[in-house]
Amino acid sequence: MKFKELQINGFKSFFEKTNFTIEDGLTGVVGPNGCGKSNIVEALRWCMGENSAKSMRGSGMEDVIFSGTSNRPSKNISEVTILMDNKTKDGLSQYNELDEILIKRRIEKDKGSKYFLNGKEVRARDIQTFFADLSTGAHSPSLISQGRIG
Repeated sequence: MKFKELQINGFKSFFEKTNFTIEDGLTGVVGPNGCGKSNIVEALRWCMGENSAKSMRGSGMEDVIFSGTSNRPSKNISEVTILMDNKTKDGLSQYNELDEILIKRRIEKDKGSKYFLNGKEVRARDIQTFFADLSTGAHSPSLISQGRIG
């Protein structure tokens, strides 16, 4: 099972829906200071079940929702979706009939966040277990966040 695409909408600095295709091999995010590189990695971790606002560089989990700029209004909803490629069927056996798996996390102001697996609402623990069973997750050493490289 491989990551295929990351879709971010209203998450931190991403006002508009933005798609990132994840190709085979090592994927790095490169750009100038302040362009949102860290927010991409945080969006991935958040969708994989990260529940610490502090590790998301915020004081509360609603801090991940786009808060507005002088040119754009704030949003009330933030949504991150991970599309997984399962064509090789080397992931979890209960998903072997699927060629793709869609994981989504959505947060609304004053309503909290919800997780979805292929459109069906699931618990946070289900998503965390899904990724743990794949030997990855929000705290995987494969995901290197801001300030973690010396």
